[in-house]
Amino acid sequence: MAARRNKRRKSVGMRILKKVVNFGLCLLIILGIVYIIVNFVTHRTMVHGSSMEATLSDGDNIMTDTISYRFKEPERFDIISFPYENEEHAYLIKRIIGLPGEKVQINAGKIYINDEELVESYGLEVIQLGGVAEMPILLGDDEYFVMGDNRNDSIDSRFEEVGNVKKSSIIGKAWIQIWPLIDFGVIQ
Repeated sequence: MAARRNKRRKSVGMRILKKVVNFGLCLLIILGIVYIIVNFVTHRTMVHGSSMEATLSDGDNIMTDTISYRFKEPERFDIISFPYENEEHAYLIKRIIGLPGEKVQINAGKIYINDEELVESYGLEVIQLGGVAEMPILLGDDEYFVMGDNRNDSIDSRFEEVGNVKKSSIIGKAWIQIWPLIDFGVIQ
């Protein structure tokens, strides 16, 4: 009888040990996948200021997809993240307005691409300052003209400190808003 009890105890102990080991392995695999995604597939960026209102707000945290632009070209109206050269470890989040090879100009508060008014559903206020884009800007083969959605409160391609953004400078496309949790979801 004692031998049976010892055998049952060992059997129960082995089952518990197997479950603990399986749980530990699953946890390690999940942590490994999360590590790979966070470090090689996405980049977390915090929104500073109101330049992307009403799409994104000050303090919002977003994840940018750092892989898709390796396989396809950025498109007009994509929201992108790129380094801000005037501040160390700072990133800007803006919307692509002008594509490589296009002529961009801001005249009388409106954006023109190749002399045609841009039809959009972002940045609906009349632009008060065209900056360097008051004169036509011809984008190079790998340059993008970017602007914040809050056009009258945005440091963007209209200003020399940002200028046109080269494709090689683009960190990625805004993908998911992760903070605040109430706004968690895919960015449209």
